[in-house]
Amino acid sequence: MEAELQSAVAEYFVHGRGMCETTIGEGSRVWAHAHVMKNAHVGNECNIGEGSFVEGGAYVGDRCTIKNGVSVWDGVMLESDVFVGPNAVFTNDMIPRTKSINPHYEMVRTTVKRGASIGANATIVCGITIGEFAMIGAGSVVTKDVPPYALVFGNAARIRGWVSMKGHKLLFDENGRAEDSDGSTYFFNGDFVELLSPPIE
Repeated sequence: MEAELQSAVAEYFVHGRGMCETTIGEGSRVWAHAHVMKNAHVGNECNIGEGSFVEGGAYVGDRCTIKNGVSVWDGVMLESDVFVGPNAVFTNDMIPRTKSINPHYEMVRTTVKRGASIGANATIVCGITIGEFAMIGAGSVVTKDVPPYALVFGNAARIRGWVSMKGHKLLFDENGRAEDSDGSTYFFNGDFVELLSPPIE
């Protein structure tokens, strides 16, 4: 019974009812009814939630969390430390038609940069870049690039504020500076936020 419920291969874990057609990173876990296809890349210490799908050609960096019911298609790159909430949706085709109508499918790439978070049920339209540590609100439809540290939500999503590496909303003083509780400091120039000093260890 134990063998039926789970298997451990090459120092990663695949649930007995999961499917993994490739070697994935050390410490990563693939849960029940999740499927990682051949030629997909999954890095170290990732968690692929129940019912999720990682297509061949997709790239998942180290320490990523993919919650239940997420499909990561060919052409989607998740850099390290990315969080993808339940049932979030990626796309990779700007003009979706069946092959019988349009046999010349052109994949459009999407990049989610290090540390970014995507809320539950968000839709990410292909061809964009979501910046480092950006946060996408639940249920949002993201149609254009998101700058680093931006908090966006809505349909279509737009910038509603700025967040720290920890995800806390940043409040800037008259000089455009903000500090988070971990000691990290940030500067807002009117368009973008940049990290001035990292968290205190």
